[in-house]
Amino acid sequence: METLMSINSFVNNIVWGPPILVLIVGSGLFLSIMTKFFSITKLGYILKNTFLKMFSKEQKGEGEVTAFQAVATALAATVGTGNIAGVATAIASGGPGAVFWMWLAAVFGMTTKFSEVVLAVKFREKTEDGRYVGGPMYFIKNGLGWGWMATLFAIFGTLASFGIGNMVQSNSVALAMQGSFKVPPLATGIILAVITALVIVGGIKRIGAFTEKLVPFMAAIYIVGGLVIIFRNASEIPAAFATIFADAFTGRAAVGGFAGATMSNAIRYGVARGVFTNEAGLGSAPIAHAAATTDHPVRQGLWGVFEVFVDTIIICSITALAIVTTGAWESGQSGAVLTTLAFDTALKGGGYIVSVGLVLFAYSTIIGWEYYGERCLEYLAGTKPILAYRIIWIVFIVVGAIGGLEFMWSLADTLNGMMAIPNLIGVLFLSGTVFKLTKEFFAQEKNKAKE
Repeated sequence: METLMSINSFVNNIVWGPPILVLIVGSGLFLSIMTKFFSITKLGYILKNTFLKMFSKEQKGEGEVTAFQAVATALAATVGTGNIAGVATAIASGGPGAVFWMWLAAVFGMTTKFSEVVLAVKFREKTEDGRYVGGPMYFIKNGLGWGWMATLFAIFGTLASFGIGNMVQSNSVALAMQGSFKVPPLATGIILAVITALVIVGGIKRIGAFTEKLVPFMAAIYIVGGLVIIFRNASEIPAAFATIFADAFTGRAAVGGFAGATMSNAIRYGVARGVFTNEAGLGSAPIAHAAATTDHPVRQGLWGVFEVFVDTIIICSITALAIVTTGAWESGQSGAVLTTLAFDTALKGGGYIVSVGLVLFAYSTIIGWEYYGERCLEYLAGTKPILAYRIIWIVFIVVGAIGGLEFMWSLADTLNGMMAIPNLIGVLFLSGTVFKLTKEFFAQEKNKAKE
């Protein structure tokens, strides 16, 4: 295990070095500038056409699932342990300043996710059995003609699904259930495996139908609970923001964090965990969005903006503010334990909110990422290996539940970075298509408003 950790650490330092951070943030900045920061200036319009239409039955265009089912599947995969444990790990390792860089990455990430989704819908394919498939491997192949790079992304996506979407999640659930309810990790792994199998056998339609009910429920539980914690420490909110902004440019780790935390640590962990939570730039979520019923790629792209907004600006911020306002970040703890401590500090039994949220978030991520892995594998080898993949997937849920967290997190970070490289290259080279479609869409919407 030590050898594997050493090898992964070496690769991780390369993958998550300055070049990839510049690529992720720089891509988001470039796309934001070229689209005139519409994800911010038109946020009201975006929320009106996403959040306020979540349960609308009106569907125009072609697709396999509703627009909300597609984003619910994407959110199910996106909102996971990173929102609870990942944010806490970033604060413990990079100090409260990491939160600022997480926010900044999210602001630019909204446009990145938007661009990914637009391209995924634009260049998706319809299979012989009537399914819609898409994602970076398809827009790289169909948009650029770079089959080798599309294959590379699909390979990384297949492998990454077992890290970020499987073992990390089941491990975090197992730890939460063991800590709060004394449930043995093996038992948790087996239960997770069984209930996952019951959903994934139905493909995207069953997954979409399931996640559109699960995601609003699980998000509401954690958001309401987190807001209660924050409001009970309302007097500390100004100081918390001051600490976050000040430490963003100086660097300060929590007790027990890496000694001599610097601004570079705050940036690295803030951006890395931000990307881990909202997955902007990874190319994963577009795989789900590609199946959506929509009349224009940009219309579905708006859901991509909404996805990052909910995941990072709302849910991750609640976790971060709970940790900083309660002073728990100075306890020497990290991960889900730190978040649990923060909630318990402010509210008796508050840790149970974290435990329940962690279980629901992680389970939903396992469901969503199984679909991503399937589609990546299908691109590589067709549909024949899918059954074997599902069986292996179920087994690895159990393996993750009894494995070590430190290595899981590190491996997930590495695989995320490897996915991001071909995806972002594809997005940047096809950005002209994104800009053209965006201009076309809003011109149409403006004309409709005049009629």
